[in-house]
Formats: sequence, C-alpha cells, structure tokens
Amino acid sequence: MLRRLFAGEGFVAILIVVYVVAMAPFAQGLLSERNALNVLSNFWPLAIIVIGQTFVLVLAGIDLAQSAIINLTNTVGALLVTQALEPSLFDKSALWGTVVGPNGGPLGGGGGIALAVVLMVVIGAVLGTVNGLLIARLKMPPFMVTLGTMLLFSAVAVWLTRSENVPNLPEAYIEIGQGRIWGAITVPAIIAVVLGVAAHFVLSKTPFGAWLYAAGTSRDTAIISGVPYRRVVVLAYALSGVFATIGGILYSTRLEAGRPTLADDLLLDVIGAAVIGGVSLFGGKGSVLGAALGALFFVVLSNSLNLLNLPFTVVFIVKGLVIVAAALLDVVRNRILGGTR
Repeated sequence: MLRRLFAGEGFVAILIVVYVVAMAPFAQGLLSERNALNVLSNFWPLAIIVIGQTFVLVLAGIDLAQSAIINLTNTVGALLVTQALEPSLFDKSALWGTVVGPNGGPLGGGGGIALAVVLMVVIGAVLGTVNGLLIARLKMPPFMVTLGTMLLFSAVAVWLTRSENVPNLPEAYIEIGQGRIWGAITVPAIIAVVLGVAAHFVLSKTPFGAWLYAAGTSRDTAIISGVPYRRVVVLAYALSGVFATIGGILYSTRLEAGRPTLADDLLLDVIGAAVIGGVSLFGGKGSVLGAALGALFFVVLSNSLNLLNLPFTVVFIVKGLVIVAAALLDVVRNRILGGTR
C-alpha cells in the first residue's frame, strides 16, 4: 500500500485535500466559489510551465532558464503587439524607431496577434534548443548552462525595455489569458488541458517518452541500447522552452502587460511543484498528472498564505520549508520505490 501511495498521484491529491481541510477554518474564504475560480486562474499557467519542466527532470536534467525564457518571450510579444508606447519611457530602448515607436509595435492590429504568438513560441523553442545543444553537444552540466542562460535571457529582457512594463496590449491578445467560455471553463483552462493531454501522450505512448525515462534512469545504458541521447536532450529542453513561453503568455495577458521581470519569483515554485508531484530530481520518474497536481498544491498553498495576510517574509519561509520537504520526499520516494516510475 505504501508503494502504491507513493508511486501514484493519489499521494498529492490526498495532500491537497488534507491541507485545504486543515487550513479552511483559519483562511477566511478559502472554500468560496470566488476563491476557487481565483485558484484555477493561477493554476493553469503554472501547470503548463511545470509540465514543461517535467520533460527535463525526467531526463535527470534541470531547466533554471524557464523563468528567463518567460521574461524574454512575454516582453518581446508585448512589444510586437502593443498599440502605443510612451516616448519618455521607451525612447532609449534598442528597438525604438525600428521595431517600436509611439504608435506601438508592428503587430498591434487584430490580425497580427496570431503571428505574434507563433513568433513567441518559436523564440521559446529556440532558446530551449540552445540550452539543449550546449548540454548535449558540449557535455556541459545542465545546472550551470541554464543558470548562465537564465541570467543572459533575463538581462536581454530588461535591456529591451529599459526595465519598463509594456502596456496598451490589444483586447484580442488579453483574451488569451482572460477569455471565459462558461463558468470555470476558460481559454487558459482549454489551453492547459490540451497541452497536458498532449504531454501525457508523448511521455506515455511514444518512443520519445520511453527514451526520456530510459535516459533519465541510466544515460549510459540508454545510449548502449540505441537511444538517440543527444536528440532527446535537445528536444526535451526545446519543449521546456515552449511550455514556459505559453505559460508566460497566460500570465502576461492576465496582467495586461509585458513584464521583463514577470517570472523572477516563479522558478522555485515550478521545481517544488514538480517534485511534490512525484517528478524525481534524480530522473527517470514522473508523470504529467502528478506534475499538474503538484502545481495545484503550490497554488493552493500560496493562496491560503495570502488569505492569512501573512508578511512576505513568513510566506517565503513557509515556501522554503515546503521545497526542502519536497526534496526530502523525493529521496524517500526513491528509496521506497526503486525503479518504479
């Protein structure tokens, strides 16, 4: 029973229920319909980003650059579609007078939104591919590569905007993150579910998914068995960049602005959520459903702490303890489960 509990996503689901029941008497409004909708609106983009990180963690890697990819792509996208910019704030930007101007960006019209989103996703894929190539081809440590590119990509985002938020986004663009179809069924919900189902299919039903688990369990054995290891690494990091970009689009459109520091505080939540959801830091274990449930737990945790009106220092302390507990849980899982996914 213990092995089943730790191996499945049931552990995270039970953890969420127990936590909500324990916190409900203290966090006023935690179980209200309005708060539930707020939790879901924060859950969808985080879940997408965590699923992207899952591809890399299953491979026994790590992608610290996800937050920087979000910062850069959401900023570039906002610059492309903004309808007006204040010259006193942006005239020192490297793109002023060429790509952007007082009348905004080149794709600010309604017909340019789809193209802007495609360009953002392509940029995210390219940035992720760069990480994958450095790791796969040059055999550089994933931690150091993505730490370096995290600093690089974030710096470029700040440089492009002179650290200013990009306002005046078109309504059609904002609808991506705020569009509501009926009740809790929103545009972000549909995007997240579609991506989640696709990621689950890739990990569980395709050779690429099998290669990921094999390479994460034992790289040398996988290579000997014929797994195209370099290609798998590059594709995993490219997918991480794509999912981070899409999650960043949902965050940016909800806030109705492009922000060069949008995801600066997000990375530890992403990794902590993935690990709590059963994705091992040691590689070879994890699922999309578990990663999504881990993201839900972190959203509920943040939401309940905000409802308690705790100082930000206390919130950081609690989150830090949860992340340490997640790492400990990962160790315990690996000792109990052995080779179980």
